[in-house]
Amino acid sequence: MTLDIAKVALPVPLDKTFDYLIKPNTYPVIGGRVRVPFGRQHLIGIVVALSDQSDFPRAQLKPLGAVIDSETLWSPALFGLLKWASQYYQYPLGDTLANAMPALLRKGREASPTALKSWALTEAGRNQPLISLKRAPRQVQVLTVLQQGTTSHEALLAQEVSSATLKTLSEKGWIEEKIEQPKQNDWLKHFEVTEEKPRLNEEQALAIATVNCNPDYGCYLLEGVTGSGKTEVYLNLLEPILAAGKQALILVPEIGLTPQTINRFKRRFNVPLETIHSGLNDTERLSAWLAGRDNQAGIIIGTRSALFTPFANLGIIIVDEEHDASYKQQDSLRYHARDIAVLRANKENIPVVLGSATPALESLHNAKTGKYHHLTLTQRAGVAQKARHGVLDIKGLYLESGLSAPLIAQMRKHLQAGNQVILFLNRRGFSPAIMCHECGWLADCQRCDIHYTFHQQTGELRCHHCGGQRPIMPQCGDCGSTQLIPVGVGTEQLEQQLATLFPEYKAVRIDRDSTRRKGSLENYLEAIKNNEYQILIGTQMLAKGHHFPNVTLVALIDVDSALFSNDFRASERLAQLFIQVAGRAGRASKPGEVMLQTHHPDHALLQDLLHKGYDSFAATALNERKQAWLPPYTYLALMRAESNDNDQVLQFLQQVRNTFEASPRFNQDVCIMGPNPAPLARRAGRYRWQLLLQAPDRKTLQQLLCIAKPMVQLLPLAKKVRWSIDVEPQDLT
Repeated sequence: MTLDIAKVALPVPLDKTFDYLIKPNTYPVIGGRVRVPFGRQHLIGIVVALSDQSDFPRAQLKPLGAVIDSETLWSPALFGLLKWASQYYQYPLGDTLANAMPALLRKGREASPTALKSWALTEAGRNQPLISLKRAPRQVQVLTVLQQGTTSHEALLAQEVSSATLKTLSEKGWIEEKIEQPKQNDWLKHFEVTEEKPRLNEEQALAIATVNCNPDYGCYLLEGVTGSGKTEVYLNLLEPILAAGKQALILVPEIGLTPQTINRFKRRFNVPLETIHSGLNDTERLSAWLAGRDNQAGIIIGTRSALFTPFANLGIIIVDEEHDASYKQQDSLRYHARDIAVLRANKENIPVVLGSATPALESLHNAKTGKYHHLTLTQRAGVAQKARHGVLDIKGLYLESGLSAPLIAQMRKHLQAGNQVILFLNRRGFSPAIMCHECGWLADCQRCDIHYTFHQQTGELRCHHCGGQRPIMPQCGDCGSTQLIPVGVGTEQLEQQLATLFPEYKAVRIDRDSTRRKGSLENYLEAIKNNEYQILIGTQMLAKGHHFPNVTLVALIDVDSALFSNDFRASERLAQLFIQVAGRAGRASKPGEVMLQTHHPDHALLQDLLHKGYDSFAATALNERKQAWLPPYTYLALMRAESNDNDQVLQFLQQVRNTFEASPRFNQDVCIMGPNPAPLARRAGRYRWQLLLQAPDRKTLQQLLCIAKPMVQLLPLAKKVRWSIDVEPQDLT
């Protein structure tokens, strides 16, 4: 039997593989890349199987093109995980595998480390007088740098030297290119603990011993109050893993958490460490991916996409802040990194640790039902004390850009004592709307059912949903009045007001707008650590994981907007946010204080959190979920659809509903809600509707989706609207 047919998964939105004839003396491997003809173009796909049979006559099969890889890109366990994820999250296999590869591999780059390119001065370059190059400052810069010695190509590019400048100098004969093959680094020979370890308390020691006593698969939920030393537990867990020559994968929710985490691990261990996140360029991402696969990195720290990195000898997975919503991918393959991490650990037969001060209700439910081992840290590490909580009732009070007089007084008290203050406001821009003072007209985005956000710093109106921008209009769109005023408070306005209230103290704003440039967040965090800023203004990215020892007051400016929502997860997210933000106060020897401004100080959720803590809230919330038949007691799939034609998208989802109801797996335990308009009914000019499918267990949900999806794809309207399936959605908007 000759296996002369390759079944190839291509990066196209089709739930199928494609058969190609294998040419003589061509040896594709399962899990390896091949280049194949597809219509009028050539695509790079992944071989998923070799066979001697096809559903099509051999005369119709096109021959396989170039074989790119002689070895599989993924281990059998990871390759199997990717195929499972494709099926479970109802996403085409070809696109799933493509998303799991660095961009350069998708373009056909060899899956091996590239030679290291560097530059050095020639004899002519050393003798070249720099004064003759007054009109070529970049050339002067290169020659000056290379006078110190040979410098890598990447290092010069990082100093904003262009490739064209290097080419010009090379053609002049003043610099020369040097190529060096990368060396394999046996890091285990040099492994050592390079930092004195702090003394552990009993809870930390027990948690470490529980995980270390079983090197095989086990899922451990590490619930530790903020400041309880969860990172120290992670470091102690890694020590025997690394000492045995095994590798570790640490997942963090956002790029903003990586600098501080990286420094902690680098100070403790003398091992090569790589990072994987959206801030890397394509070359850096491929380099980190290869370092994991070739055992050139002992530790990889990354955001959710790092989960699909191949490892030579993976020994443990740690998911920090496991409750964070950013672990859920919101487009393409809509996977949840926490859940996939648990499954990957199971397939690799290694332990996985999920750490959080505020575990997701799904994780707590799994711990209570025995699926996860539940480890707790109830004491703050070292001499840090629990922060005091207070609620400011702001009914009837005058607010200066969202700040009440009692809060301003508290800020002044803490600042005068030489401490730092964090003000938390999860709203970017100067104000969330621009309104006409004469008639009440609001500046709405022309393409979305939402108001423009006013950004004073750039002098523009910006939609945070479609990205649309426009200059500030001179007059009202209805009555023509020029009396346009900002409504509400954003971080920009808060920053401006604080400069007036506290001119003697420096304030820094940390949000997506102020940290767009590469390295800016790290610079801000270092400046905060050095006490260069006394007032910190931030959105959600400032609330997670950061250690600010001089912060003694944390204030939540506006919690009312989160108290009332049509999303059943809103109360859980507010509770988690409150605990996480509160954890930034009093992390060293200084006592901390947390203040909440609200018009509803007697709200049951706030009272429960303030007086009984997160555990009591979680128990109450889980009981409510059980009574309401909501996750984690049922399982959801959200079908979204959008189109420029409102009637068309509604009609399509009604046909989808009929398809589900006609399924042999549909029964009285399955519930379908909709079609309903999405909470943001129009975005980027497209009308948005959704259909929610609810089932009592994963098996029933998957069977319904697997049976119905092929039939939905055959509906005439399926090609006229944009639609997607989100299994176990975290965001219902």
